[in-house]
Order: sequence, then C-alpha cells, then structure tokens
Amino acid sequence: MQSDQDKSALLRRLRHLALAADSWLDSQLFSAQVRAGEVWRDFSGFMENFSVRGVSRVAVEVACEGLTLGVFGGMVLVVLAQPAFKMTANDDWLKKTNLAVVFRDRDDVEVGRRGALHEDSVPIEQYPDHVIQALLATEDRRFFDHLGIDPIGLARALTVNARGSGSVQGGSTLTQQLAKNLFLSNERTVTRKINEAFLAFWLESRLTKRDILQLYLDRAYMGGGVFGIQAAARFYFGHSIKDVTLAEAAMLAGLFKAPTKYAPHANLPAARGRANDVLSNLVAAGFMTENQVAEARLIPASVVEQRGANATPDWYLDWAFGEIKGLADSGKLGADRVLNVKLALDSGVQKLAQDTIEKNLRESGPTYNAHQAAAVILEPDGAVRGLVGGRDYGASQFNRAVDARRQPGSSFKPYVYLTALMSGKFTPQTTVVDAPICLGNWCPKNYGGSYAGSMPMWNALAHSLNTVAVRLSVAVGDGDPKKGRKKIIDTARRLGVTAPLPDTQSLPLGADDVSVMDQATAYAAFANGGKRIKPYAALEIANSRGELIYRHDRDGEQPQQAIEPRFIEMLDFMMTQVVEQGTGGRAKLDGIKVAGKTGTTNEYKDAWFCGFTGNFVGAVWYGNDDDEAMAKLTGGTLPAMTWHDVMQYAHSGVDLKPLPGMTLIATQGPPAPAGDASAGARRPERLTRKATETIGAIEVLMKTSSGRRAMLDLGEGRARGGGVIELR
Repeated sequence: MQSDQDKSALLRRLRHLALAADSWLDSQLFSAQVRAGEVWRDFSGFMENFSVRGVSRVAVEVACEGLTLGVFGGMVLVVLAQPAFKMTANDDWLKKTNLAVVFRDRDDVEVGRRGALHEDSVPIEQYPDHVIQALLATEDRRFFDHLGIDPIGLARALTVNARGSGSVQGGSTLTQQLAKNLFLSNERTVTRKINEAFLAFWLESRLTKRDILQLYLDRAYMGGGVFGIQAAARFYFGHSIKDVTLAEAAMLAGLFKAPTKYAPHANLPAARGRANDVLSNLVAAGFMTENQVAEARLIPASVVEQRGANATPDWYLDWAFGEIKGLADSGKLGADRVLNVKLALDSGVQKLAQDTIEKNLRESGPTYNAHQAAAVILEPDGAVRGLVGGRDYGASQFNRAVDARRQPGSSFKPYVYLTALMSGKFTPQTTVVDAPICLGNWCPKNYGGSYAGSMPMWNALAHSLNTVAVRLSVAVGDGDPKKGRKKIIDTARRLGVTAPLPDTQSLPLGADDVSVMDQATAYAAFANGGKRIKPYAALEIANSRGELIYRHDRDGEQPQQAIEPRFIEMLDFMMTQVVEQGTGGRAKLDGIKVAGKTGTTNEYKDAWFCGFTGNFVGAVWYGNDDDEAMAKLTGGTLPAMTWHDVMQYAHSGVDLKPLPGMTLIATQGPPAPAGDASAGARRPERLTRKATETIGAIEVLMKTSSGRRAMLDLGEGRARGGGVIELR
C-alpha cells in the first residue's frame, strides 16, 4: 500500500516538473519572438533612412544583382581553374619544360630537336629591335599593356574578321600562346581555351614581360621541324637571329600563326607576301614609317637551300619527346636536361608513310571526301618505326595517331574472335551461323544486308560478318550478352587497349572509340605470340657528357605474356584469310605472309586497316576531323593500299620472321617492285643484321692476338681448300 502511494507521489512530481519545463520553454520562445520583432522593427526603421527611389533604386538593384552574379561567377571560375592549377602545382614546372633533346634515327642520323639548348638561346637583349617590333606589330601590339588576356585586342580582331568575312586576325595574346606551348595540346576545344586563359594570367603573375617574350621566342614552332626563332634564323637564312635584316625579321614574324603555310623553304612566294603584310603592320602600329620599310619591300628575304626539310617526322618527335619527359620526370635520366636520344625511328619508312598518305589524299581524297589520315608502324616488341599524326603538321599539330579516338569498326572483331577461341568452345573450323539476330530492339545487319548461313568461323572473320560477331559475344557469355561483352573488353585490355570501352550492345562491331596507337599495340600481340607490349621510341639516351644513361633493352618495360600462344596461332591463321580470301586483299605483300583486318564504320565515317607480319605491325586510319561521312571509303581501299605500300618498302631487304605457328614463304623481303607506289623509294643497299653481327664479332676477335692467329690460320686453310668465307 505504501509502495503505491510512493509511486503516485513520484509521478505527480514528474508531471509538475514537465509542466514547469514546458512553461519555461514557452515563455522563453515568446520572449525571443517579442525581442526579434522589436529588433526587426528597429532595423526596418533604421533602413528606412536609406531607402532610394527612381534612378537611384535601379542603380542599387543592378549593383546588388551584379554582386550576386559576381560571387556566383567567381565560384564558377574557381571550379574551371582547377585543371590549370593542377598543371602549375609543382614549383619546378619551368624546369620540366626545359628539356633540350637531340633526336637521331635508328641509323644515327639527326632528325630533329625539341626544347631549347641553353647555349643556343640568344638573350632577348641581343635581338635587333626590328625583330621584336615585327613580332609585336603582328601578334600582340598591346603586349606590354595587358595582363595575359587583351579584351581590346580581341575586340579589334573580331571586328577585322567580321569585315573580312573570315579569320583575318587572331585574338590570342603572346602569353596565351606561350601557355599553350608550355602546358597544353593543340586541340581546338572550349576546355583548352579556358585553361589557356587561366594559365596566361598565372604566367603574367609569375614572370616578367621580358621572360615571357624569351620563352615564347625560344619555343614557338617555326615550320620545317624547327622550334625557336634562333633555330629558324639559322635554318632559313644561315645565320643567327642577331644578324637578321628587316626583310628577314618580317618573314620570321609571319610564321608564328601559320608556320607551314608560310614556311619560305616550301612556299617562298607566300612567305614573301606574308612578310609584306608584317611590314604593313609595322607601319600601322607606329613602329616604323613607310620610308623605313620601303627597302625591305623592294628587296625581300631569300632563304638558303634545304634538303629533306619537308620530311621531318614532327608528329613522331612530339610523341617521343613526351616519352622522354616522362622518363625524366620519373627520375630515370638523372638531373641532366640536355639529352641525345637514339630512336627506333626508321626514316625511310616514316617518309614513305607521310608521302603515301599525302599522295592518296591528294589524288583520291576529293573522290572519297576524305581529308585526314593517321598511321603507326612498329615492331612486334613495341619499337615504333614510323608515326604519322595527320596530313599537314603545320596546319594542325594535333596527333591523330595518339590523341584522337575513333570507332574501329570491324578492325575490333579480332578481339571478339580471340575471346571466343579462349573460351574453349570454338576453333577456326567451328561452324557458325550467319543469320538475323536481335538483342532487345537492336538488330544488327551485315554490310550489304544479306546472310550467308552456316560456315567455318575463319570464313566469317574473313568476310567480316556482323551477325556472327554478335552471336559470338552471346556465346562466350553463356547466353548473357552483357557477360560476353565484359570478357571481350577484358581481352582488349590484356592486349593493351587503353581507351575507355564502355559496355554497349554494338561493342562487338567496333562502336567504341579507340586510337590508332591502341590498335597497333593490340595487334602487336598477334604478331609476337600473345605478349602485351608498350610502344616506345627511345632505344638509347645519352646525357650532355655522352654517357649512356638509358637503354630500352636494359631499362625499359619489356613485353609480358598476356594470351596463350596457341590461341594467337589460331587467330593469326584466321586473320591471314582476311587478306588472302576476304576484305583485305589489297594488303597482300609479295612472298610474305600477311594477317590483318579491315574496318569501316556506319555512314563511312572511319576506314581502317590493321595488319601485321612476323616483322612489322601497322595500323592505318582515314577519316575527317569533324566526323563528316566519307563517300563509301572502306578499310579495304585506301587504308589497305597505304598499309601495303608502306610495308612493301619496310620489308625490302630484311630478314623475314614467320608469324606465330606458321612457316616463312621467303627468307628475305623482296625489293619494292617497279610500278608500285613505293617504287623509287627503295631502301639503300645494306648488310643484313646477321651479317652485321658477324662482322662485329670478327672485329672484336681481331683485336686479340690469339684471334688474329686463328683468323689467319682459317684464311690460309680456306685458300688451300679453294673455299670462301660466307656471311649470311
């Protein structure tokens, strides 16, 4: 009884406490509301003293809106500036861009340079005044007045361009152009222009105007494979920039915006016309009078004779320079910034590839509405022999072989067929069915729209049948096409394809974008027995003292086995049938076994041929930068013909190697036949590699006394026996 009373008393106390707490809370909230109301009334009364009406009110509203938009815009700018901030995060950014590299091809012939050698850079104070004046008058008249971006100059350029109905003037400042040269690529995108603007402001805050001018003049591309105005003066005129005349300075200043179009060694009349425009700019800018430029107009500059300047492998050198910078940044080359690099570049193959692409685009491009092409030629171990990134380096330095990604079409199908072979369910002789198939609402069709019924799998690849490739993707996924496509993507990754490869229904037909270098890399595994390679340019690198600091066979990434050789051998047999009985017939080589695959995308936007022998691998693409459709250009036409012409030359006079699982047809590659596109571009006569190694061994042996005695004894024995020593 007592316990129940105690509980009741406790409950009453708790209720009283709760009521008291509630009352206190209500009282505090009411008091706070009253105080807030009083504060608001006081504030409103105070602000009434600042009320504005009429024009003043409009101005205040505009200012407030402007402040709001400014804050929002500032936040957007901070977000957009992040990529530029990352590019300049390290304090050694200038040191990283200050590599000076001399490149030599595999025959030890100098083929170009990148970067500016310190001893070759002329201090800007030693330039004649008319050199700087010609540059500023033509490229950036307000250089010393703006902070990296020139709104006035941009407005003037837009006005002039509108009046001229074309791109007559550019709006980029010298600082913006330097930012692009130091940090960015040449791709024409909004993102690049945004980064360029932020980097220009950043450069102006870190460097003096003198430093910006010096860096720009030392690094600008000047045509003919030449970088920097000092190198250009020596290349075109045979003397230092310190000694150029006004007429020569005007010609050099005219090169900055269109170095190939106005390169005087290639088009002297155009260069002189452009130089005349520069002289007019000098007068218009107030740097000189008409009388002062009259002599330069009457006696224009002449250039020294250049040999082989049109064949500079600029896209190759740009890509190789990126490789060298990567090695330097990783610490593999020490602290020396002046380097001498021996490349895997085969200058003969490179020149023929460039010439063949230009010839085909000039003669057949208008018919097919094709304006661009790219190619990569490499050895099965990844040594890149040649690389063409487009038709005209001066018009566009964008490397379509490395940086562009396009749909590969049926040249992607070998990854599908290899995945099928690796599943254990198929062999080249397995019967497959070419018949309609639908995955949901997607129903792929063959080129031409017909179906061939049952056939061996190798025949389906040879004739590039779309429905069979899709059926294989379903089969390797055990009936699940998504699972099958995942396995195909994994196969492509194992072979070295680096493109994103999103999982789409049309992936087995080559609808996902890849680069030309990706295709060449993956096809190299078909040529070397299933080893994944990393393409490389540098064979050897020496520092400024001549010390060998890097050798690829010792320090570089070596091929790694990625696919079992037995599956590669089966696939290679199937791919030889593409050339011998299928769509790649124009790629056949005399006396050499060739395997490959054509590729043609929807609406003829891309055309490919990717092929290989036991010695070389090549990937060729034709198309348009703007993704415009071509006029029924297929992979079996210009791409296969280009591949054939380049490879016919590449194999001439070399020791042939068999494809995996196959035997040689000939022991040595034939010379380029008369009447062929590569005729007249034959390799120079030289010893085979085996003969060269034998002679080298004899030379080493002869340096020892015992070796000399042995060779003399051998010679006497051969003479007595009437024999001869053969080098094979």
